[in-house]
Amino acid sequence: MSEPPSIAADQFKALMGSFAAGVTVVTTRDLHGNPWGLTATAFSSLSLDPPLCLVCIDRRTASHRPLVDSGRFAVSMLTDQQQDLSNHFASKLSDKFAGVPWIPGTVTAIPVLSEALAWMECSVAAIHDGGDHDIFVGRILSAHLRDGKPLIYWRGAYADLTSRPKAW
Repeated sequence: MSEPPSIAADQFKALMGSFAAGVTVVTTRDLHGNPWGLTATAFSSLSLDPPLCLVCIDRRTASHRPLVDSGRFAVSMLTDQQQDLSNHFASKLSDKFAGVPWIPGTVTAIPVLSEALAWMECSVAAIHDGGDHDIFVGRILSAHLRDGKPLIYWRGAYADLTSRPKAW
């Protein structure tokens, strides 16, 4: 039996963009202790017992190899006031941590963004193939929460609960 046809890339982006997502920054350290990070919306809770989350990382990103090598990562959930941080970590800057307020996590020493809405430190429990991405399953080792509103991404733009989507 032949493989059914797939949708086009632009249709896929528009379709998935219709799902509003919180914006996170995923961080790790390489084998030399240097911090790495990237913006990610492909993040989700996975399991309560044990406490697991998942994040999907493009294999082509510079942060992918350090994440695989370290076996640890942190997820910082951004506030609605942190669009600049989201854009900063989505860029191709060589030092994404210059001028960014962060602290080492208390369990893993992985960088967490100190002004984020919430953050968690994780150990990599599994890595699964996900097309051009890898799906990292993280066992949550520690967590921190603050008051505030989340940064949301919807249909190609930052949004809040009263925003209208970008027209496709």
